[in-house]
Amino acid sequence: MKIDIYTHWWPRKAAQRLLEKAKTTSSPVSVAYLQRRESRTAVNDLDLRFRFMDRHPDVLNVLTISNPPVEVFVGPGEAAEISQMANDELAELVLNHPDRFAAAVAILPMNDMELALRECERAVKQLGLKGVRLYTNILGEPLDSERLRPLYAKMVEYDLPIWLHPTEPPSSAVGQETLLGWEYETSKAMLTLASGWVFEEFPGLKVITHHMGSMIPFFEQRIRWLHPNPKTHANLRRFYNDTALYGGTPALMCGYAFFGADHILYGTDMPLGSMYIKNSGGFPEWTLRAVEAMDIPRAEKEKIYLENAVQLLNLAV
Repeated sequence: MKIDIYTHWWPRKAAQRLLEKAKTTSSPVSVAYLQRRESRTAVNDLDLRFRFMDRHPDVLNVLTISNPPVEVFVGPGEAAEISQMANDELAELVLNHPDRFAAAVAILPMNDMELALRECERAVKQLGLKGVRLYTNILGEPLDSERLRPLYAKMVEYDLPIWLHPTEPPSSAVGQETLLGWEYETSKAMLTLASGWVFEEFPGLKVITHHMGSMIPFFEQRIRWLHPNPKTHANLRRFYNDTALYGGTPALMCGYAFFGADHILYGTDMPLGSMYIKNSGGFPEWTLRAVEAMDIPRAEKEKIYLENAVQLLNLAV
């Protein structure tokens, strides 16, 4: 068995409500972006998703909601309503399809911390979701903002991770998913968390990055020279990181050398890739081949495929 720690889903009812609200509050460019995401049916069509998943029947998905940030389009009250709708659907999917989904990850209305904390508690305690998803910035606000302190404290209390997903800064056009921009945003957010007060105050905080920690492993020595703080270097190794590099074994080995097998989790970005390339197994197929090609002990691959996720999410698998 394998657990795919970072797959994507956009609950249809919540997405439709967000689109309805955005049409009255957002620019035509933003609305068009939401409509394009709606057309990507593999992230909201269950039958199509299951057909993709049938190619790898031994893999359970962890469901996360990626872009767009709800708070970009609506105010706090509506963001809370849409987050609740989305989290309810995620919990229902896990409950109804335990043979497909190992867990799901909550979204929060991050434009109001009181509402975010309330939904976090509901999602974890009532719905049984296994963590929360944050973006690399929150409407331009860095992740060492003081107002995030109670959320970090709550996640340490729950002993559950934060999934860190890249997003562009508010100054960029909505949906400007650049090849390297997101990797820069992830790396910058990791340095922000590692070099500030967050890990010092909350050493038990668990954060999962997308795309194997982005630029951090590759630029390890450059970071050592230009940011010569031993605590920062130690804190960077605290992150947990998925394998969603779309088939790059050398890059996986670079991440392995930096983070070690205990901090790597099998993740594919599914169903992305499958949606864009006709007759392709997509990112899950390429990622699996890349992990299999890693020159590491089989026992460490089993950690990456299953054991680390089970431990990190406190799963009964």
